[in-house]
Amino acid sequence: MAVKNKRMKIARVECDLTQEQLADKVGVTRQTIGLIESGNYNPSISLCIDICKALNKRLDDLFWPID
Repeated sequence: MAVKNKRMKIARVECDLTQEQLADKVGVTRQTIGLIESGNYNPSISLCIDICKALNKRLDDLFWPID
């Protein structure tokens, strides 16, 4: 079962970015951002880093499960 990435979506909304705007910043399609947020796509570490930079977050803020 896929896990939704609510932390990424919250960070994106806090930065006042649409999925399309974030996608443009990191060089992917809006659909890719939507799939990551819905838990239906496992991004590469490179894409994770680019997303974190765009949202001013650390990798563990967005992509690692909280214990």
